[in-house]
Amino acid sequence: MIDYLRGPLAEVTPTAAIIDCGGVGYEANINLIDYAAIQGKKEVKLFIHEVIAEDKHILFGFGTRADRDMFRLLIGVSGVGPNTARLIMSSLSVRDLENVIATGQESMLKAVKGIGARTAQRIIVDLKDKIKSGGDTLLSQAPAMTQTYDESLQALLMLGFAKPQTEKALKKIFSSTPTISVEDSVKQALKMM
Repeated sequence: MIDYLRGPLAEVTPTAAIIDCGGVGYEANINLIDYAAIQGKKEVKLFIHEVIAEDKHILFGFGTRADRDMFRLLIGVSGVGPNTARLIMSSLSVRDLENVIATGQESMLKAVKGIGARTAQRIIVDLKDKIKSGGDTLLSQAPAMTQTYDESLQALLMLGFAKPQTEKALKKIFSSTPTISVEDSVKQALKMM
């Protein structure tokens, strides 16, 4: 499974980015918000969600892990496929989408092309608890958007620590010292676990 692709941006359109990884061009479907963020960049890193079926292998790319996590939550809702989720995420940032779901603003979801009242209600009902579980939202995982956090998390997971315990320790470390190095964050986390 591909976690992310990093490399020169060979081509980009509002719906897809082609990343050159070691001479192989990978096409990833993107949303409009990520298009605006990567347009004009020479090198990019996209977090990948793969859809593999008998007759196709499609990659969806996202600028942050939080974006990919939201996409995965959306496609877990009955009646919301990858293209519908991508349309939603082209219209609303993760922060806005979380707010819409948490406050039950059905009209904001219905404003997205292809989303009817029933689907909007289902998204809100299905995801409200996942977005706001004990005050811990996807947005409170903002440090996960940094490469240093990601590398620290991967290092600790490879050492055999459980993901929830590791994320909790790293969130505490990165919230107090956002510019900490990978090495120092891993050392501090080891002391906490």
